[in-house]
Amino acid sequence: MSVDRSDPDVPLIRVGGELAYATSAPLQTEVDRILADAPRAIVLDFADLVFIDSTGLAVIVHAWREGQAVGAALRLRAVPRFLATILDITGVATLIGRPLPSTGPGVGPDAEASAATA
Repeated sequence: MSVDRSDPDVPLIRVGGELAYATSAPLQTEVDRILADAPRAIVLDFADLVFIDSTGLAVIVHAWREGQAVGAALRLRAVPRFLATILDITGVATLIGRPLPSTGPGVGPDAEASAATA
């Protein structure tokens, strides 16, 4: 994993190798660290990803959910075919393509919608 903060409004995290139970904690920690600064968006680049399990998938969902909480869009970049298939089959592609429903003050149609790009 590497992080590019050259654009603080849209930090980029490159994820490579395996994103699994034994390796996903550092990514989640970094996502939380970045989202604490409430950027406009966060980009996860999967160009070098070779494997993902359900824990890795959960980190993607976590990034989307926590991003929604601070008004940051989640963008996926360089998604390999196997990951795109997993995102589609599990419904995560649809989930991250839309914002959370309004649940109270400060959340609603004015919040930036999240976007997933493959």
